[in-house]
Amino acid sequence: MRGFYRFAIARGQSQPTISIWLGRPREHLKDPLFIRTPGGMAPTPQADALIGPCREILESLRRFAAWEIEFDPATAKRRFRICMSDASHITLLPRMLAHVRALAPGLRLEATRIDGNTERALESGEADLAIGHMPWLGGGIYQQQLYTQDWVCLANRRHPRLGAKLGLKHYRTEGHVAITAGTGAQLLEQALVREHIDRDVVLELPGFLGLGAIIKSTDLIATLPRHIGETLAKVNDLAVHPCPVPVDGFAVRQHWHARYHHEAGNRWLRGLMVQLFGASD
Repeated sequence: MRGFYRFAIARGQSQPTISIWLGRPREHLKDPLFIRTPGGMAPTPQADALIGPCREILESLRRFAAWEIEFDPATAKRRFRICMSDASHITLLPRMLAHVRALAPGLRLEATRIDGNTERALESGEADLAIGHMPWLGGGIYQQQLYTQDWVCLANRRHPRLGAKLGLKHYRTEGHVAITAGTGAQLLEQALVREHIDRDVVLELPGFLGLGAIIKSTDLIATLPRHIGETLAKVNDLAVHPCPVPVDGFAVRQHWHARYHHEAGNRWLRGLMVQLFGASD
């Protein structure tokens, strides 16, 4: 709390003025708050206990004073944190980053994973957006559909047993790479159970990292959402087949908390996502 005196004196306030400022809290708390010592004014235990709450109040006032009624991407200096799957790191993030760097060079993007903490992060402002298939998010969360997904299978273009079409017979008998995580993985597992299909899983992966190279160098098959499937196929020169198993599709949406619905920067970021990945694209 000595810092309070230094702060006030540095702004031209006299000792009597500072004492007047402190008069009401001293009277309310029935505590002098500061006492004179040989080393200068020292805080009482009551004043020490107020340090944390006072700092929080001052920080809130600082944020209020800096609140952006309008958001100018060309001059803005801030960070946007976006919860997304590792598939989105491959399919969405490169294009998103290119546009942000062109339109808002002072912005910093941070991609973080989707997990059980996502809803709390949106509510607290720790995260600005969450993009994916997240039907478990609760009340207070806004959502907007960006695009829909169906399912495809990836295979080596020179697969020794597959022709132009991947049929259910080969799907049952060929070896598979299974992706065990991801926002749509549960839909695939439900479809396999419903259709009584027990895949011959040769390799399990926690995500899509390295999947394209594995399919290109083996005779294994992978079943995955179309967006990430077609992206990996293009990069790795893979064959894309319609999935012979009827798997429920899903919508990829952007999600944000009601507290930030009208915040200028959040609105700008949501608009950019629609511009880049909306259904009309």
